[in-house]
Amino acid sequence: MKLYGIPFSTCTRKVLTILAEKNAKADFVNVDITKGEGKNDDHLARQPFGQIPAIDDDGFVLYESRAILRYLDSKLPGVALTPADPQTRALMEQWISVETSNFTPHAMKLIYETIFHPMRGIPTDPNKVSEARAALSRTLDVMETQLGKTPFIAGSEFTLADIGYMPYIEYVVAGGNGDLFESRANVARWWKTISERPSWKTATGKN
Repeated sequence: MKLYGIPFSTCTRKVLTILAEKNAKADFVNVDITKGEGKNDDHLARQPFGQIPAIDDDGFVLYESRAILRYLDSKLPGVALTPADPQTRALMEQWISVETSNFTPHAMKLIYETIFHPMRGIPTDPNKVSEARAALSRTLDVMETQLGKTPFIAGSEFTLADIGYMPYIEYVVAGGNGDLFESRANVARWWKTISERPSWKTATGKN
């Protein structure tokens, strides 16, 4: 299996995390989209949008990180990160949808304004930071209530849903907005728990 991506990419880190959870290996092929490598013909043949990550599993090519997570969880041996119970599995899918629609768009606005723009010499827009913080806060309030009931976002066990949030939280914190999580006791406890998993440390090169 080959994994095409870049180590600091949020979505690539999701795939690296599940591989580590499964004690599985993939040949990592660096595709530096910051240098335009996502637009070359070889990469566009496997990812027509020129994004990362993508995998090639003995000729089976798949892109979109959430689809890759589901595929690897079903294919690879090890502890399943998708609940077998239909209701718990539905809750996992619900929280993956929340991550996709109500969390990540706001988190990414913060990440761009506080990390990517400064790296490129673009001034941070405080109004956009405030707007993103307010929007993300509304989602975190809902998550705080949920995490007051269960140790993980979709229930009593770590699932694919938890993985989906991890890279974005890391970068929001790195950009100086960690108070959004620290001010919510249940969210803070959850983030501490999942960010200390060996798989996450492996994915982020902290082992």
